[in-house]
Amino acid sequence: MMIGGGGMLLAASPAQAADISYKTQCIPPAISGLPPVEGTTQVQLTAPAEAKVGDTVEVVWKTVAAASRNPDVLDLSKDTVQPTGTIKLGGAATGDLKVEGPRQTPPIPKNSAMLLSEMKGSLKLEKAGDLTLTPDAYNINVSKPISTDTKCTPKETVKPGATIKVTDGGGTTAGGTTDGGTDAGGTTDGGTDAGGTTDGGTDAGGTDTGGTATGGDTGGTDAGGATAGSGGTGGATDFPGKEVAVNFACKSPGPASIESEVTVNAKKNGGGYGLTVKTAKGVMDSPADLPAGALKPSMQIVIGGADKGSVAVTGPGNPDPLKTGKPVDLPDMTGTYKPGASGRSTLTPGTLTIDVTLGGSKINIPCTVKGAVKASLELDTTAQQGGASGGDTAGSGGAAAAAGGGTASGGGLAATGAEDNGALRALGLVAGTAILLGGAVFTFTPWRRLRSGR
Repeated sequence: MMIGGGGMLLAASPAQAADISYKTQCIPPAISGLPPVEGTTQVQLTAPAEAKVGDTVEVVWKTVAAASRNPDVLDLSKDTVQPTGTIKLGGAATGDLKVEGPRQTPPIPKNSAMLLSEMKGSLKLEKAGDLTLTPDAYNINVSKPISTDTKCTPKETVKPGATIKVTDGGGTTAGGTTDGGTDAGGTTDGGTDAGGTTDGGTDAGGTDTGGTATGGDTGGTDAGGATAGSGGTGGATDFPGKEVAVNFACKSPGPASIESEVTVNAKKNGGGYGLTVKTAKGVMDSPADLPAGALKPSMQIVIGGADKGSVAVTGPGNPDPLKTGKPVDLPDMTGTYKPGASGRSTLTPGTLTIDVTLGGSKINIPCTVKGAVKASLELDTTAQQGGASGGDTAGSGGAAAAAGGGTASGGGLAATGAEDNGALRALGLVAGTAILLGGAVFTFTPWRRLRSGR
């Protein structure tokens, strides 16, 4: 049985249509933080009741009811949703018929039924007999603000939705070539849990400020960090740090945990230091196509030893567009450290935060340090007026490391809005909504472990 759209479409006998309902599971994009959605899909298939061998016939899939509603988060704009699906062939033919609908839908308000355009596909009949057509998996793609997909698959045996009686009309079988029906099934996935676009969404991520110290021994001691003089000796100005392994525990909608090699380098500038923080290459796989500038990293560097506090370092947005599934290198993060105490002070990687902008909304993913981390750099510091010494040199309200050099596993990063379950849930919904229906971001799907290599 050939799948395609080339050749004349024949309806050799009156078309038939029947409604078929089946239990369905839709998988939201990982970044949404939402569990799989269970629901019932109702489909009406239309196909000729009879046709002859050699005919090319058209099959129409109408989604009477999708498995879920558009969540109560975002409105979907006009003509942003496109469905694709698969119809299983049985009896006189085997294989899959791919069907696709146009990106033509009315605006879909939040908390309302999903509306999908009719999907169509054509196939050439090559063998006489009863040919059954059974609706199977389908996909939903949302194009804005970023193209993403949701996949829906049957969770029970589905009954055929139509049967074509194929007679031997004496015509030769085209052996044939499938024609052009687009294999639409590959990209859109049928999630009906349409998250929707993030147009007009609020900045759900919130600012990454504050933060409490939460245990872990991340840098109270020299712990293998590179040691450097503060400038009184030898006139050195560049102080390279040591690459240290860090295990991060991330909040939803991020991954459960990620690992990376992190290096903190310093360059003396007057009484202070310019910091440059590098992470491993290929820290994650991009979950969706992202435009340039959509993803920005930041980190809190915990100050220990003689000095206390934390310093915020930030990186620019991704310089080039990111492709779904391709490794992402975080840009170098920079900031300024002004010592608040004289003596030997340590600099240790703390909380890593990844911000992804979706239209007017921002997804904030905090990843706090898990377990003990060695200091990357040790400096002989000289106290400066207005320096750290127990405060947050970044001015973001982050908590200082515990006295005596015990560190905050949060790296001194403040507790953000993501610490609030309700706010975090809203954040996940904003991300997932766009993602769910195919229009969102950054799925970190799958999250690749942060790898060493820089």
